[in-house]
Amino acid sequence: MKRREFLTSAAAGAVGAATALPLSAEGEMPMRILGKSGLNVSRFCLGGFHMAKNGPENAVKIIHRAIDLGVTFLDSAHKYHGGKSDEFYGMALKGGRRQKVLLMSKAELRDEASAMNQLEETLRRAGTDYLDLWQCHEVSTMDEVKKIFGPKGSLGAFVKAKEQGKVRHIGFTGHHDPEVHLALLNGFDGWETVQHPVNLIDPHYLSFIKNVFPKVGAKGLGRIAMKTNAIGNITGNNIATIPECLRFALAQNPDTIVSGVETVEQLEENVAIIKTQKPFTEEEVRQLLSRTSQGPVGSKVEEYKKKEA
Repeated sequence: MKRREFLTSAAAGAVGAATALPLSAEGEMPMRILGKSGLNVSRFCLGGFHMAKNGPENAVKIIHRAIDLGVTFLDSAHKYHGGKSDEFYGMALKGGRRQKVLLMSKAELRDEASAMNQLEETLRRAGTDYLDLWQCHEVSTMDEVKKIFGPKGSLGAFVKAKEQGKVRHIGFTGHHDPEVHLALLNGFDGWETVQHPVNLIDPHYLSFIKNVFPKVGAKGLGRIAMKTNAIGNITGNNIATIPECLRFALAQNPDTIVSGVETVEQLEENVAIIKTQKPFTEEEVRQLLSRTSQGPVGSKVEEYKKKEA
């Protein structure tokens, strides 16, 4: 999530009152149980893609500072930067830090053997013998769902990896089409977490918040929010500020919010908002959605979603 605002404008915009005081990233990190996984996670989860964009030294600084600030949940994926994200966590979590955090990674290949190979590579790169959460990554089409659930599909790898103790919990992610998420959700009772976009333009087109989020909660699964800034396109199109994005996401009541940062300063800004700012009220959310419905919406902003017909 890219930063273009200072924290002194944390409540600026049409919703909420402005504050004249800078926010602090210090203080207690709010925690939440991640659904039926039972994992006690920080409400802020460090995103693995952006963290790794600027090389290992910067990544290690971000990871160490995140842990110092109370972040206990770390995101990664096999495909991020050709495995560098997993590797950078391996560098940063030496010296006893691995035991202080919950590490998540993901596999995007859809057959059992390939997914299991990706898991083994992730474990080697991260210098650990287990993951706290392993997710089926970025499922976008019904054809992929069929492969995952089909003969020798990757679901077999997720089930076996958990049985073998290589992963503690399993889930899936995606951002393309809510119907795909529902097919995954309804096709297997063993999922423990679900990750998808939660942002203030999502309700206006192919909404995960409206169509998926309630069903995930009803099943008692862990609810992981991502793309609160639509990969930078919400602030990039002057639709809303970073604080508005995060306060809106908090108002949807996910268990944790995955947020990508590229610098320690961006990390501290995000964490400060999570720690000190209240979620928007129902009325503030209504006003915000009324405002955002007037601007650009759909795949023009959420470019990862299925294109309009």
